[in-house]
Amino acid sequence: MPLTGAASSLSSSPQALSAPQAGGASRASEFSTRAEIALHGVYEISKILAVPARLETTLSNVLALLSSFLEMHHGIIALLGDDGSPEVVVGLGWTEKNAKSYFDRLPERAIGQVVTTQMPVVVESVADSPLFADWSPVEWDTDARVSFIGVPIKERDRVIGTLTLDRTWDGRTMVRLDEDVRFLVMIANLVGQTVRLHDVIGRDRERLMSAQRRLEKELSESVRPEREAGSQGTGVQGIVGSSPAIRAVVDKIKIVARSNSTVLLRGESGTGKELFARATHDLSPRRKGPFVKLNCAALPESMLESELFGHEKGAFTGALTQRKGRFELAHGGTLFLDEIGEISPSFQAKLLRVLQEGEFERVGGSRTLQVDVRLVTATNRNLEDAVAKGEFRADLYYRINVVSIALPALRDRREDVNLLAGEFLRRFNQEHGTQMALTASAKDVLETCYFPGNVRELENCVRRTATLAKEPRIVADDFACHHDECLSSTLWKGAIGTGASFKIIPRVSPPQPPPADGPGDAAAARPASCPQSGTCSVAQGDGLSERERLLQAMETAGWVQAKAARLLNLTPRQVGYALTKHNIPVKKF
Repeated sequence: MPLTGAASSLSSSPQALSAPQAGGASRASEFSTRAEIALHGVYEISKILAVPARLETTLSNVLALLSSFLEMHHGIIALLGDDGSPEVVVGLGWTEKNAKSYFDRLPERAIGQVVTTQMPVVVESVADSPLFADWSPVEWDTDARVSFIGVPIKERDRVIGTLTLDRTWDGRTMVRLDEDVRFLVMIANLVGQTVRLHDVIGRDRERLMSAQRRLEKELSESVRPEREAGSQGTGVQGIVGSSPAIRAVVDKIKIVARSNSTVLLRGESGTGKELFARATHDLSPRRKGPFVKLNCAALPESMLESELFGHEKGAFTGALTQRKGRFELAHGGTLFLDEIGEISPSFQAKLLRVLQEGEFERVGGSRTLQVDVRLVTATNRNLEDAVAKGEFRADLYYRINVVSIALPALRDRREDVNLLAGEFLRRFNQEHGTQMALTASAKDVLETCYFPGNVRELENCVRRTATLAKEPRIVADDFACHHDECLSSTLWKGAIGTGASFKIIPRVSPPQPPPADGPGDAAAARPASCPQSGTCSVAQGDGLSERERLLQAMETAGWVQAKAARLLNLTPRQVGYALTKHNIPVKKF
C-alpha cells in the first residue's frame, strides 16, 4: 500500500515493495528483518523510559529516537486531562509552546476518533479525508501529499493521550502502513505504562509530604508544654537564660515584635535562631496567626520555589493537585526563612519581588496573589562579605536587614550554661523516665567548656553523658572530655587555624592547705598551678610562658595528658586544646 513519507527503517526499499513476492521463503525473510528492526526500536525506547527524569524530557527523547526508526515530518505526544484538554504536549521539531499550538490546530474529529474508539486512525492523504476537511498544513508545499497516523496512549482501559505523526510523500518511496502502526501501538503502550508510574510516584510524594506536614504540626503541638516550661529567667517561652547578653536580646525582641518590620537574626550555628523567631511571632500582634518556617538550605532551587509560592495542578510532573505555598499558608502571620544566605542568586531575584510588592504567582499559574506576611530571616553567614563578593544581592540584603539582631554565642553567656544543662537534663528525664542529676563537679566541667557548637552542642553533651552515666548522679568523670573522647576539639583546631585566640579557663581548684613555715616548704606544698586558681591561664604562676609551662607539665607527666591536666589544674580537654594552639606534638612511648 503506498503511503506518503520518506524512506523508513521499518519500510522496505521501493524495489522490494514493487517486485512480486516469489514465495513463502522470500516473505519470511523480509518479515524477519522488519521484526528485528521493530524489536530493536522497542528495546532502545524502553531504555529511555527506564531513566528517571522529568516526564516532558523523557517523552521528548522518545520522539527523537522514534524519528530514527520512522521517518516523519512532525511527531507529537499529548497527555490529556480528565476533561479531555491537553495537559502535557511534547513535539519533535517544535518548542513546547509551538507543539501545543500545532496540536490545538489538529482537527478535533481526528483526535476525537482516536480517543473515543481507542483505536489507531490512519489517513493516507489528509486532502482526501473528511476528518481533515477545511484543514490545511500551511507549513508544507501544497502539492505534497501529507499522511497522518494517530494511536491512543492507554492506562489500563482508559485513553490518557495520543501519539500522532505526519509525513510527506515525495512520490518515490513505498512503505508498509500496517507494520508502522503496529510498531507505534507498542511504543504507545510503553509510554502509557511510564505515565502511570510517574502518576503513582507523584501521588506517593504528595501523600508523604502531607504526612510530614501533619507530623510536624503534631510534634509542634506536643512540645509546646515543654516550651512553656523552658522559659527560665527570660519570661519568654522556650528561651532559657538569665545572663545580661540573653536578656538584652530578649528585650530587643519584645520591642521589635510590636511592629511588622522584617527581622534578620544573626549568629553562629546552634544559638537558637528558630526559638527567637518563634518568640518574635508569639510576642507580636500576629500571635493568633500561623507561624510557618522553612529551611532554605534543605531544598534544591526547583523545589524551593514550589514550597514558597505553591503550584497549580499540572505545573510539573507529580503536581496532581493545586498546592498552597508557605507564603499563602503564613498569610496573616509570620514566615521564618532559615539559612537565607544559602539561596541561589536566581532565586534571590524571585524572592525580592515578593518582599517588595507583596504579590506572586504560583508555579505554573498566571493569577497574581497578594499576601500579608511578617518575614523573619536567619543566617550564620557574613552577608556583608557575600554582598561584596557578588554572592548575595545587595537589594535583597537591604530588604531583609531592616532590624538586625545578633544572638550571643554560648561562650558569651556562660552564666546560662548550668540553667540550659538543667533544662536539657529535665527533658531527658521526662523522655526516659529517669532521675538523673548534675553534681557540682559536673557543673564545673560544663562551665569551663568552650562549646563551639553552642547550645546545640551543650544539649548533645548532656544527653550523651546522661545516657552513658553509670550512676543517677552525673560526676565530672562521666564526661567524654575527661577521657579524651570529645570530638568537638576538631572545631577548636579549625578555629585556632584561622588565627582566633581562645583563653584557657581552668577549673576551680579545691582550697589549698596553709603554707609551711619555711619558704622551701611553702614551695613544696603549692601545686603546679596558678597562684589564684580559676582566675588565670597556664601562662601565669612562676614566670614561665604558657608554652614553657605546658611543656614542663607534659614532661613531668610522661606526656600523659590526663596527668598533665591534674598538674596544671585543668581538664584533659583544655590541655589538648592548648597543645594544638601552641603546635606541640605529643610524644609517643
